[in-house]
Amino acid sequence: MRTDLRLGALALLCLLPLWLYAAREPHTLDGNACGGYPRLAIGTLRGMCAGLVIGPTAQAPERVLRLPRTLLQLDASTWLVTDLGAWEGARGAVWRLRTGADGRVTTERVLDGLHLPHAIARGPDGAVYVGEMSRIVRFDPDAPVPGDTVKPVVTGLPDNRLHAHRHPLSMFVFLPGGDLLVNVGAPSDQCSGADARTPADLCAESEGDGDAASLRRYAYEGAGRWSATYSVYARGLRNSLALAVHASGTVLQAENSYDFDRRWSPFEELNVIEAGRHYGWPYCFDISGAAPQWADKATWCRSGAHTAPALLLPPHAAPLDMLWYDGAMFPALQGRLLMSWHGHRSVGGRIASFAVDERGVPEPDVQPRFPVYGAGMRPYGAGPAATPVVLTPGWGLSRGVRPQGSPVGLAVADDGAIWATDDRAGLVIRFARDE
Repeated sequence: MRTDLRLGALALLCLLPLWLYAAREPHTLDGNACGGYPRLAIGTLRGMCAGLVIGPTAQAPERVLRLPRTLLQLDASTWLVTDLGAWEGARGAVWRLRTGADGRVTTERVLDGLHLPHAIARGPDGAVYVGEMSRIVRFDPDAPVPGDTVKPVVTGLPDNRLHAHRHPLSMFVFLPGGDLLVNVGAPSDQCSGADARTPADLCAESEGDGDAASLRRYAYEGAGRWSATYSVYARGLRNSLALAVHASGTVLQAENSYDFDRRWSPFEELNVIEAGRHYGWPYCFDISGAAPQWADKATWCRSGAHTAPALLLPPHAAPLDMLWYDGAMFPALQGRLLMSWHGHRSVGGRIASFAVDERGVPEPDVQPRFPVYGAGMRPYGAGPAATPVVLTPGWGLSRGVRPQGSPVGLAVADDGAIWATDDRAGLVIRFARDE
């Protein structure tokens, strides 16, 4: 009897995350269409609408994709989507979505048994690459059995375990020339505790042998091969899931900053990444403030050794992806930086956009403000920062209509539509012209 109870409790714990998702306010459809897809009740910019590609609603609650994260278009009607599956165990997958002219979507699981797959992209050789928790692999989605073509190209990334590590997901981008830039998240929030410091009074997590809170660079050797060794490209980055390379070569990182128990602090960061720089974690926050656990680093945070963010972003917005819009469907967005804000607080649940300079970096405003659900626009009170144009100003919680948005991945389709995932709601969404 006691064994049965233990097994029952274990099963309960395994199912609990799905219960939590099911308990969220479901999306309700109103019967209208958006570009051939059912229209979601998400308030968007004038001339734009949100169409449901796949995901549960109040009318059809079946959830096919558990935790959809990032997207890659293969052709006009075919997409790949990564799915974490669950935050424990090897339950992740890569799905193929095929869209029909009538808006119908079919799904196929092309890879299974993955450990927290997040990033997906085409490499310099044209192959498809997926980032798991501790490695990056290549595979052929068009092979008869795609799983048989999986080949590791980068291994030895931290095999982070949830709850023992705060930031277990990997992210990667390809630099001009093909080198891989790979995120290694910080194991903790503020690098605190009895064993936090090295003898030189530095953070053992980020300055020790593990090289955490950094971006690693793996040199491209050609023909789909990368060096087995890496160099640390930049340090002091708590979690670099939002990472992008502009056509000019500029590398941008949007930082998920500390979890201070304050509503308006600290700000998230937008960093211009340059080789050899240190961006402050865990010593500094905002422009030059010293983190509470590292008050003795106040002078260092104000010095040139610390590379301050190019811009501040709203506190607790949790940016998870970004790209520069290059489609034809929305001319007013051409060249702008789009960013998903995944945070569950009142500043999250949005897709924001920024005007940029020739390097792809947003331009600061004289009096910058950020949006807050239920409270309009709030001034930063410190700079530099930029006021965004929000593509989804009506994605807050609305009882009986929708949950607050939790956007993750962004992609621009060949036709210029903007595709996004919402992992908490299990959705893939197509933002299109409202005609």
